[in-house]
Amino acid sequence: MTALSIVVPCFNEEACLPALLERLSAAARSAVLDDYEIVLVNDGSRDQSWPIMRQMAADDRHVVAVNLSRNHGHQLALTAGLDLCRGETILIIDADLQDPPELLPAMMETMRSEDADVVYGVRGSRSGETAFKRATAHGFYRLLSRATEVDIPLDTGDFRLMSRRALDTLLAMPEQARFIRGMVAWIGFRQVPFVYNRAERFAGETKYPFSKMLRFALDALTGFSSAPLKLASHVGLWLSVGSVLLILYIAYAWAAGRNIPGWTSLMLIVVIIGAVQMFVLALMGEYIGRLYNEAKGRPLYIVQEVAGDGRGDARLGYIADATANSDSPGGNGNRPTR
Repeated sequence: MTALSIVVPCFNEEACLPALLERLSAAARSAVLDDYEIVLVNDGSRDQSWPIMRQMAADDRHVVAVNLSRNHGHQLALTAGLDLCRGETILIIDADLQDPPELLPAMMETMRSEDADVVYGVRGSRSGETAFKRATAHGFYRLLSRATEVDIPLDTGDFRLMSRRALDTLLAMPEQARFIRGMVAWIGFRQVPFVYNRAERFAGETKYPFSKMLRFALDALTGFSSAPLKLASHVGLWLSVGSVLLILYIAYAWAAGRNIPGWTSLMLIVVIIGAVQMFVLALMGEYIGRLYNEAKGRPLYIVQEVAGDGRGDARLGYIADATANSDSPGGNGNRPTR
């Protein structure tokens, strides 16, 4: 067990890795001296990220490099790193250096002074991002706050410091479609904000284009709220009311001997009702799809290789047979044995 683990999911980050390791190492030394580890998780990168990470693990005993068998996505790569880390305190940070590692000592001091289990970063400003991304992010967090039953802090990402108690509770949650910042909010304990200014990406391009952001937002909404299903029922109720009113109007017009011209209006109503029905079916399909994925019970991720700190050999059993550890703390074979 180490005093501090820093977990970093990486996807095509070869340009950021050298500066990332230098700044993370300096921040860790200033916070806990020599008792730390940096867990770099390669999420199926197509550039030279993995060879660089392996070399870093060979050169620096503080570095543990984890190579997933394919691209599993940011949230599952982060889950893999959290499963494998050994720290009493855990920092989650992205590889693009938009979240400054130099804030680590101040975050640890906040955790101690506030007696908190989680210190989460709140973005005071977002440098280098387009107006569209800032606007959509602003709207997303506020929509999520209104729709979910969990109080998820506004304008936060995955950048946060966690205690081992909070992390173990988080890792006991086995769901496939993971929205980790929401899951952390769900576990409770004492959680305090830490306001900071987000920098521009150090190098490379964003790994979250609009399509992935939309998928991520949908996972967050369906994972923490039944509001979309309630919306479907409300829409159905109002359409039923509208149908009754329309029937009454037609009956009144027929009794009054009026001729009701109708092809255009009829087709408009049919198209509107058909669109609403498809929308409702799509919402139901999202929830059914989540149930289907959970029912399959597949591992959250597959680790191909672990390098660094002499721990890779101890974990190769999990790598060779990803379903072997059904007695792991998570209880579903998703977590490797520590």
